[in-house]
Amino acid sequence: MHGINAHTGKRLSGIEHLRQSVRDILTTRIGTRVMRRDYGSNVPNLVDAPMNGATIAKIISAAADALDKWEPRLRIDNLQIHKAEPGQLELEITGEYLPDGQAVELGGIVVEASR
Repeated sequence: MHGINAHTGKRLSGIEHLRQSVRDILTTRIGTRVMRRDYGSNVPNLVDAPMNGATIAKIISAAADALDKWEPRLRIDNLQIHKAEPGQLELEITGEYLPDGQAVELGGIVVEASR
């Protein structure tokens, strides 16, 4: 699959396109895309909740559900919160890039609180 880098406008493909797609899915609040209201995840809505076991479970579940629905090129092996600060958190995902079976590590996915 090929696309365009959201920051540079240059052509993007493979793992880098996957990384951009995962970041877009996880940082887009459900209901904010005009022509696709169910696109995105609930992760931005959970960022400001108290970081306890229940919230962490909800965040991981919301991220996994959204990626399962919107990113068919990725099979998740592990999804965890790497760092949580007031107003934002950082996710790390490991899994398999299904088009070629390559192992992937997608770190540094920062999600900020909903505004």
